[in-house]
Amino acid sequence: MFGLGSAQYYVTLVLTIAALAIEVFAFIHAARTRPDAFAAASKRTKNFWMAVTGVAALLGFVSLGGLGFLAIIGVVAAGVYLADVKPAVESVQGRGRGNNLHQGPYGPW
Repeated sequence: MFGLGSAQYYVTLVLTIAALAIEVFAFIHAARTRPDAFAAASKRTKNFWMAVTGVAALLGFVSLGGLGFLAIIGVVAAGVYLADVKPAVESVQGRGRGNNLHQGPYGPW
């Protein structure tokens, strides 16, 4: 019998697996990025972001199967990396937003 409790469990499991995938993706991107790109983009060091995304992935793995406080902390840390650091680092490396180097805060110029 498929009840409401088991449906909630499967939805929670899918959400935590998706969160873990995001955290692992952020860690892999940080690992593959050149160390000098972080300094050129005026972000913290590569070692700092490797530690942040690594701990985020570890927290996501530990909280697998339940959306607890640790899972939220991991998703927020990976989200900060993916929303702020990744675009800045890729624009420094010439791989972001169509390789347009004349990119201002409100679009191309």
